[in-house]
Amino acid sequence: MDGAASNGTGRGPHPPQAPPPGRPHSSHWGAFHAATRPDGGLDVTPDPGDPAPSPLLRNVPAALGPRGRVLTPHIRRGWLEHGPGPDPARGDDDYVPVSWEEVIPLLAHELDRVRTHHGNRAIFGGSYGWSSAGRFHHAQSQIHRFLNCIGGYTRSVGTYSIGASRTLLRHIVGDDAPISAPTTLPVLAEHTGLFLCFGGMPAKNSHVNAGGISLHRTAGRLRAARARGARFILVGPVRDDLAAELDAEWLAPVPGTDTALMLALCHVLIDEGRYDADFCRRHCEGFDTFACHVLGKDGSAPKTPHWAEEICGIPAARIAALAHELTRHRTMITLSWSLQRAHRGEQPVWAGIALACLLGQIGLPGGGFGHGYGATAGTGAGNLPYKLPTLDQGSNPVADFIPCARIADLLLHPGEEYDYDGKRLTYPDIRLVHWAGGNPFHHHQNLARLRRAFGRPDTVVVHEPHWTATARHADIVLPATTTLERNDIGGAKQDAALIAMHRVAEPVGKARDDYRILSDLATELGAGHAFTQGRDERGWLEHLYETWRQGLEPRYAPEEDFATFWKAGRIPLRGLRERHTLYAGFRADPTAHPLATPSGRIELYSSTVASYGYDDCPGHPAWLPPEDDQDGAYPLHLIANNPATRLHSQLDHGELSAASKVADREPVRVHPTDAAAHGLRDGDVVRIRSSVGSCLAGVVISDALRPGVVQLSTGAWYDPSAPDIATCVHGNPNALTPDAGTSRLAQGCTGQLTRVTLERYGGPLPPVRAHGRPE
Repeated sequence: MDGAASNGTGRGPHPPQAPPPGRPHSSHWGAFHAATRPDGGLDVTPDPGDPAPSPLLRNVPAALGPRGRVLTPHIRRGWLEHGPGPDPARGDDDYVPVSWEEVIPLLAHELDRVRTHHGNRAIFGGSYGWSSAGRFHHAQSQIHRFLNCIGGYTRSVGTYSIGASRTLLRHIVGDDAPISAPTTLPVLAEHTGLFLCFGGMPAKNSHVNAGGISLHRTAGRLRAARARGARFILVGPVRDDLAAELDAEWLAPVPGTDTALMLALCHVLIDEGRYDADFCRRHCEGFDTFACHVLGKDGSAPKTPHWAEEICGIPAARIAALAHELTRHRTMITLSWSLQRAHRGEQPVWAGIALACLLGQIGLPGGGFGHGYGATAGTGAGNLPYKLPTLDQGSNPVADFIPCARIADLLLHPGEEYDYDGKRLTYPDIRLVHWAGGNPFHHHQNLARLRRAFGRPDTVVVHEPHWTATARHADIVLPATTTLERNDIGGAKQDAALIAMHRVAEPVGKARDDYRILSDLATELGAGHAFTQGRDERGWLEHLYETWRQGLEPRYAPEEDFATFWKAGRIPLRGLRERHTLYAGFRADPTAHPLATPSGRIELYSSTVASYGYDDCPGHPAWLPPEDDQDGAYPLHLIANNPATRLHSQLDHGELSAASKVADREPVRVHPTDAAAHGLRDGDVVRIRSSVGSCLAGVVISDALRPGVVQLSTGAWYDPSAPDIATCVHGNPNALTPDAGTSRLAQGCTGQLTRVTLERYGGPLPPVRAHGRPE
């Protein structure tokens, strides 16, 4: 990866401070200290060096509370009495508590039965990696290592967050550098004159970072840019997707029409000769083909501002003036992850990159484009030039995989062929699902369909601290500890601190950590030493730390041995590259620093993608209209974005998340015009319907939305306990979203947008049962 970068070797930006009371720990939303109280409660103190600690830390004490915890292993009654096999009763059956001594041999026998009779490709290893900020007790690494030790498994690739982009970017720029190593925020704060923010840079999302973050600095750096005089323009239907303190101009297009707006901006630049022809000639492949499409010389409609106005609702005159304004500043085009979590989500990312190419500022400090600013606290923070301690997952001898958002198709349609990134693949016949870490009944779309899918395998096994919907659809539920109940090492590649995550409390009930569970299973299956290598938890932590430390270049290696690190609670890490400009080297000399694309340049037209013949993802950016609501049955656009009060669905019963509920339901924001048209007031409960399902939610009237748009955050625990009233009575928007891939290229998640209608619900309110225990 090329780019101008600083390579400081300082020991951190702040002098050491006296630690607060309690034990050091870390989470995806920040470092903290925690101490248990005599009454069993938990006191959580944010790291004193963090300039803007996340409010999500208020949810942490709920992790140890007894509410909804799985206290002992359980087996679904139907599976226990009738044995393995497809069963539509999953999700509705009751459970029988059993001991660890009973469940481990039983599960080992079932794993052995499936791999012996159906092969290891019949085992799906499910995990999503967000269960802990720890490097050792990383559930995804643990379950994959275990399954590799017993012969392998069918895996998933990609993520629900950026599944479309990672696949697309390999074709356009050769790798995912715009996501993993964009121009850093300190550079933007100093150099950017105009931020054009498609989808915004939501402050709520910058509270979290995979692996944790010790310093939340995104908001402060954007404030610094504004104080210097930078201008911000938000393009998106939700006004607070950019902080009010940035004083942004708000352009509110029809949801899902960003591509049309981008192509119209390109049209103005090309038609009026305002684009950087030299940059397009030296650094881009396929400009002539792209320009021919934009100007309508390929038989399509010219992508004029008037053409775009009819689609996106932004006045043509404002589109033309915006195109002119972009050329007068050092302009950063920011593309949120939300853009590509929708129908044909590859297109706005590709079109946004094309727009940045026409401006010709890629590789200049503060100019060009970035993908995901505001998506996490680590985006734009810089990167460490080395890996962190990591548990080796081993190698998987099974070749089968799926794009992660196709889990329901995998389970429902074994043997069916499908397209993915130029390949024709076949879904294997999954007989056993083994899931540790993650909650597909949060991430996935059309949850009623996912329920049917989970009814098809012979056996579903879930490791889970809480009785989530995923646990309630399992045959064997193994009580897993939370991060607070184990020791670990916390760190992220975008952070200059390594945290000794001391265990804060004893395991709740009979919960065990994933490592112990899988160690016992591996031993039962004759793979115990291969999995454990003879180490316990402490042995692994010391091994991972010392092996990592000894493998670093001397200028980066910490002086502290493991015992010193563990006693200190944290150490600073050297070399965080906080000053980096994406594609600086490529700009200076594209021959010496080519991209990993077939042409070595940015591909405005990809002959590779074109060769696939996908009508839902042609060889250049294009406006591909969504399916219209032909009969007007679903007149409103629903935005299902990330919540402000939790990370995904984690700790939905925590203090901050619970305080946001309306009548015990997830809040849905409704524009005043739409509220008046439907006779709604703040605090009403509505039933929202789509073509695939329904849910209840509590009304919050807000003018921070474009009229015709409603917003319902993801993460309310799925509750199908009253199906005669709604698919979900708690307000999970994935009860409403269709289960379809972005295109045949990437098969990414499309859960951001859907069409709905709503009505005031006047009947008796069913209780929300999602956070309790099943029968």
